[in-house]
Amino acid sequence: MTTVALIYPPGLLFQRGEDRCQSNIASSTATSMRACNDLGYAAAGLKQKGFDVFLKDYQTEGLSFDTLMADLKRSSPDMLMMSITNATIFTDLEVVKRIKEVFKGLCVVLKGAVFFDPEDGLLNQLDLSNVDYLIGGESDFIIGDLAQAHFNDKSKLSSIGGILYKENGKWVKTDFSRWHEDLDAIPFPDRALMNNALYLRPDTQEKQATIAISRGCPSNCIFCLTPHISGKKLRFRSLESIFAEITECYEKFGIRNFFFKSDTFTINKAWTVAFCDLILSSPLKGKIKWVANSRVNPIDQETLVKMKQAGCWLVAFGFESGSPETLEKARKGATVEQNKAAAAMAKKAGLMVYGFYLVGFPWENKEHLQATKKLIFDIDADFIELHIATPFYGTGLYEMAKEAGLIDKSVLGKDYFNAPTIGTKYLKIEEIEDFRKKTILKYHLRPSYILRKLKYAAFRPKVLKNYVKFGLRLIGNVLMH
Repeated sequence: MTTVALIYPPGLLFQRGEDRCQSNIASSTATSMRACNDLGYAAAGLKQKGFDVFLKDYQTEGLSFDTLMADLKRSSPDMLMMSITNATIFTDLEVVKRIKEVFKGLCVVLKGAVFFDPEDGLLNQLDLSNVDYLIGGESDFIIGDLAQAHFNDKSKLSSIGGILYKENGKWVKTDFSRWHEDLDAIPFPDRALMNNALYLRPDTQEKQATIAISRGCPSNCIFCLTPHISGKKLRFRSLESIFAEITECYEKFGIRNFFFKSDTFTINKAWTVAFCDLILSSPLKGKIKWVANSRVNPIDQETLVKMKQAGCWLVAFGFESGSPETLEKARKGATVEQNKAAAAMAKKAGLMVYGFYLVGFPWENKEHLQATKKLIFDIDADFIELHIATPFYGTGLYEMAKEAGLIDKSVLGKDYFNAPTIGTKYLKIEEIEDFRKKTILKYHLRPSYILRKLKYAAFRPKVLKNYVKFGLRLIGNVLMH
């Protein structure tokens, strides 16, 4: 039987399955690693088409390159698909090179958002001589057809959307303009192959599954990849399909905590309420806990209360900035007042709040940064991440930063904490990095914040232990950068 290996390579922790953000977990404030659903989806699709599958997340398991090579010798795959990120692309390609030195006939597929309809200049920055295919589209719909075409009929490659393949030594792009409508058609991620114990709820360290709720986003934020790689049309899975996957996780794998992956979880109030009512009327009522992302607009008190009743314990908001000018120029579609109101409503509903902020947009000066700092302290979220705006390929921010001459050579190999820009029109990158470090430390070292956390964790030994762990990681990361 033909075998396909699906891997996250050895290295630092990154959200390789999150094509939108590709977060640097190792350098983050409080982010935890999410499940490798992209590999799980690929495994399920490949098995449906008759392939044997080997799957392993080497980075999260802390395994070495030697372990990877030993596994490849043992499983002897015919094809290997590696999930990459914008920040790790160069080290990922080095891993591929070392693999191909031993497994010369192995077909190598790289999957990642950076390959979504890429410009020629991007590909020219990379040594792709050891790579056979690039997937920039929805890999869960693609990898099975790609494997079949590669092994059985390569003339069908041109009809597979969202990929690049080699023809006469040159890369050929297929159609990147269409997205799959029926998300229920994808089989659930093959969690029997995934090491579910690696992916944990950050405070309690219980197993946490990621459940994809929808794809696409109708918003116009200039810094976000979602409308580019997933389309502006919002595509929801059916409530029945989502609930069936939650039930499978609970009954088959003993998972009781969930991250519901959707950039727009609360954008449709009727859908959100119906989803919560489904949980509340089911045998899982009171047995599961979950987290979701939400926009600050639209959101209302009734929806947040319903989410709390259905098991939501934390909601994450992209507040981004305390500057009205930045929110407008970034096309966030929200105001500072709406940021504050959303946080207040969530707290009133009994939910914890995770706030995400961005600084370093091309037009920003010290006043913009101070406005964001003020908002961070005014909202006083339970957890925060303060990122440096990163101009990913395909975003409006990339075009803006490129035109302003702010990109330092390339955006490849960089992330939110290791910015690819030289700064803004008015601030050096060193000033922005210093602002981030001082703000993060001042926020988390406040006596009021520390006492609040200790009070919450006082009778929760596991939570207290993990708060201490995250606190030490936070201080270490900030002081090292």
